[in-house]
Amino acid sequence: MVHVYNCHPFASQQIVPTEQEPGLFCCGGDALFVVSAGGCKIEAFLIAEEGCRLICRIATMGNVQSIAHSQIGDYVVTIEEKNNATYLRVYTNWRYQSAEKTRVGVRLLGHLLRGSSFRAAPKEQMEIIEMPLFEPPLCVSCCGVSGDLLVGCTQSSVIFTLKRRVLSEQQYALDFERFLILHTDGWTPTQVAFCAGYVALQRDLDVLVVRLDRLEPCPSSQHQHTLALEDVVIACKEEGQPARYCCLGVRREGNSAVAPAQDPEDFYVFPKLQELLGEEARDCGISVTLEQTGIEREPREELGISYVLYRRFAPDFFQGCSVEETCLHSLQLLPVFTASSNQEVSCEEKQREPVSIFCYFSLPSMGYIYSLKNTVELVSTYQYPEKAQQAVLSNHFLHIITRNALMCFTVRVSAVVARAEDPYIDTTIKACPPSTMEVCALRIQLFIGLKALCHVRNHVFLLTAADLESEEDTARATKRAQYVSSERGHGLKAVRHRKA
Repeated sequence: MVHVYNCHPFASQQIVPTEQEPGLFCCGGDALFVVSAGGCKIEAFLIAEEGCRLICRIATMGNVQSIAHSQIGDYVVTIEEKNNATYLRVYTNWRYQSAEKTRVGVRLLGHLLRGSSFRAAPKEQMEIIEMPLFEPPLCVSCCGVSGDLLVGCTQSSVIFTLKRRVLSEQQYALDFERFLILHTDGWTPTQVAFCAGYVALQRDLDVLVVRLDRLEPCPSSQHQHTLALEDVVIACKEEGQPARYCCLGVRREGNSAVAPAQDPEDFYVFPKLQELLGEEARDCGISVTLEQTGIEREPREELGISYVLYRRFAPDFFQGCSVEETCLHSLQLLPVFTASSNQEVSCEEKQREPVSIFCYFSLPSMGYIYSLKNTVELVSTYQYPEKAQQAVLSNHFLHIITRNALMCFTVRVSAVVARAEDPYIDTTIKACPPSTMEVCALRIQLFIGLKALCHVRNHVFLLTAADLESEEDTARATKRAQYVSSERGHGLKAVRHRKA
């Protein structure tokens, strides 16, 4: 007898009914947040098996440039622009906006009102918290374990801890405290990720992962490591190692290479490929200095930096690729929990400790998954058949989008966690596939004009925008201005996975 099993990873497809043309979007917990193309309105939807139902609409104070959601604390953080200034804002209690004509409170970080209005019934209103920064924010990331917030700036990264301020016996309010600043001179991140003390910073062609360690109080302990570019090259030459930097455009005269002193444009210095794991990553030449900024009256714990991973890539000029096509994207830190600790928790409950943490980042043609906890090692490498625009890693699948396709790949993070928990898992009763087993593509689903991707639970959300700028459409554009949202083919689709 032959048994046929349905291995299709996608079970259904639905359209999210947005009021306006969607721009940015993110998801977390049971909610989907869609920013309108104008950038000043956020629509929140409830994610359900039968479809996405509108919860509320949130009017923002500026044009939203970036958005993220934290399941711990159930807050939304945005980077907004208004009058040529950039702001970082957090929206708490946003679910109260489902009721019409509800009040909205705006306050600064750490400023809680303790007047008579808090002594009566609980204050059911949304609050907008202004987060002051010394530098304009560039990117944000929320910790999936503690709910803390990491903000990437031009020369530093700032960590805000999530606080639960008690107002009375039955009332509390969520607040943040600027806890730590990571100074990275000369390092401007394009993406950041934060999870359980691990901080990942990504630039165009390199990724650095460090871990915050709690140390014994010591007045003379200053954990910083600085190496200039010249020091790295000189140190390599002294030890007889090949230099990590190459120089193009050197003119040769006879048998010797002569550098033209008056033509600096003839040179282009670019880094070679490099991979440093564990303590070796300290020799990457990047300085990370800590500055604690918590409240002085509270007891502090000394923090130190441990370098975990450094990976550097070089543009592949010999394949005709431009620098823009070689940039990294989709930086992500994925915590994995055991079955006993994988329960829904709220902000009030005790934090879970992940069994393992994985780091994922991707080039347009290849993706990489590293295991960070216990042993730092490369778990899997993915080679895409087309140029990848964005990717999202989950416990069971890796989803990537190209210009016209959604691809689903297998992952080996569960095998790494299972063998870390039980090294002798392979018996006559049970077995686990090796984590070194090759990955494979499960499904390639065609779409038109894929722009963005996000994943939550067993749902994958896709933003599509079909480009229909033909001559006929241009001639009739003025006649159908009120139907731009539907006629141009913009849409937000929800693809649901089959349950295992």
